[in-house]
Amino acid sequence: MQHKIFIYNTLTRKKQEFVPLIIGKLGLYVCGPTVYGDAHLGHARPAITFDVVSRYFSHIGYKVRYVRNITDVGHLTDDVAETGEDKISKKARLEQLEPMEVVHQYTESYHDSMRALNVKSPSIEPRATGHIIEQQEMIRKLLELGFAYEANGSVYFDVLKYNEKYPYGTLSGRKVDELLENTRELDGQSEKRNSYDFALWKKATPEHIMRWSSEWSEGFPGWHMECSAMSTKYLGKKFDIHGGGMDLVFPHHEAEIAQSTAVHGHDSAQCWMHNNMITINGQKMGKSLNNFINLDELFTGTHELLEQAYSPMTIRFFILMAHYRGTIDFSNEALQAAEKGLNRLLSGIETLSKIKASSENTLDVEKLTNKCYEALNDDFNTPILLSQLFEGVKSINSIAAGNEKIDTAGLDALTKLFHNFTFDILGLKSEEEDVKDGNDLSGVLIEMLLNMRIAAKENKDWATADKIRNQLTEMGIVIKDTKDGFEWEIK
Repeated sequence: MQHKIFIYNTLTRKKQEFVPLIIGKLGLYVCGPTVYGDAHLGHARPAITFDVVSRYFSHIGYKVRYVRNITDVGHLTDDVAETGEDKISKKARLEQLEPMEVVHQYTESYHDSMRALNVKSPSIEPRATGHIIEQQEMIRKLLELGFAYEANGSVYFDVLKYNEKYPYGTLSGRKVDELLENTRELDGQSEKRNSYDFALWKKATPEHIMRWSSEWSEGFPGWHMECSAMSTKYLGKKFDIHGGGMDLVFPHHEAEIAQSTAVHGHDSAQCWMHNNMITINGQKMGKSLNNFINLDELFTGTHELLEQAYSPMTIRFFILMAHYRGTIDFSNEALQAAEKGLNRLLSGIETLSKIKASSENTLDVEKLTNKCYEALNDDFNTPILLSQLFEGVKSINSIAAGNEKIDTAGLDALTKLFHNFTFDILGLKSEEEDVKDGNDLSGVLIEMLLNMRIAAKENKDWATADKIRNQLTEMGIVIKDTKDGFEWEIK
């Protein structure tokens, strides 16, 4: 099947057909987290959005190189005015840790959360601190070309100079004249020629822990520079798609476009994709606003706003229920609806696995399959895809009730459809699968109890062995003793 994929390009403000730079290959760069705290629901949305994008391109035969960075330096507490402490240094100071201890702790925490959500690892996950040399090289080129200037050991991008040759504000729609009217000189920024110029390299203050040597000063790179340098290194001067949250359009992605265009003579990405925000009472969820819910809190139900715990797959389904460009407002009601929808879908697939083929066929599986592909080809419309899958579930239940017929070929095609779209592309999976694979704490505990039962039997402590078996049986765990130990499953 030929696939014409249409993607909404933030740069052109319209859907356009995706044409890869190299046939059969996709270069995808997505801005990852700044690792100074546990991942929250807002972090889950871009991770799941671009996981689906990557999965779908892989599914239809593309060789995908997916680069998602880790920001571990340069992101200041006021990321628009570029003032305040480095977010990681501040966390390190408050917790009396080395900055790299903070980075390691929260990078590991982020990875744990992504695994729970069944988000695949990217092809490459570069860190800003691992690419200081590449960032310095790009800064030198910007200075040589006249698009940057040095001031008191810091280096800034000259927006007015850039705007003489290239239009600034193409992504966000902001114009230099408007920026001039709407910005003011801020304390500590008098060294800038204009208040809207942005830092490429910042001279470190005496108390700033994270610093590197350069010909300009002992300092650190600006937040925007890392993504321009790392995307160029791993995907080239021009690549297919740059993604991230809508909150990054300005200033982060606007600055990236300016940096890359100034150095290469053109924008780095041919398509810019942005997922919308998750909100609470209409306000963006984020650490800076202190209104976020950590993913661990969602999984355990420990946050005060939560009425219950929600499984990782419920969270994933909740995010997939909305189109990636639409806002999602958090509520317990919406999460509970997602839980019911997920269970209905997985229950339908379980029913499908028990259906026996007949000699007749009344279900047009090819038509349903085409509708599923059409949904994703139209700007990755996951809610429309889910609605098509639920139409399929209706047919499955009808077949199981004897009201419709399906032959062997149709049954194989329907099984393949649900496997491809539910598991491979949307990345959903059964919660029981987590338990059985030992990826869930429940699975680990069941294995531990069964090993304790074996030890009790070896010590001829039959009462303890029987008690463990009986209690697990009451919980719905079916145990089968084997010559090598045991097997178990959930009823």
